Amino acid sequence: MTAQAQCWKCGVSVADLLLVPGRRVARQAECPHCHAELHVCRACEFYATHVAKQCRETIAEEVKDKSRANFCDYFQLRPDAYQPQDDSAARTAREQLEALFAPPRKDE
Repeated sequence: MTAQAQCWKCGVSVADLLLVPGRRVARQAECPHCHAELHVCRACEFYATHVAKQCRETIAEEVKDKSRANFCDYFQLRPDAYQPQDDSAARTAREQLEALFAPPRKDE
């Protein structure tokens, strides 16, 4: 399990930051690469966007900002917390805009 521990924001391994018993990180722990806080709802095993308060732990207190460190006692680092963004649609749109507003070439 520890070999799969990744930063939820950039995907870098954070296995060396895990505390015993293995899926916990210190509240103030940060990713060594992007400096994102790691003890956040978005990196937790109980985080789920399809349930109330976006948490499957029924007795945990609600946390408003899911991307900031919190004091939740139920936090467990989720190995698959990192989900790479698919930016292909944004890239295509940007390329189309650049082509539309590009200065005309001299040979035209």
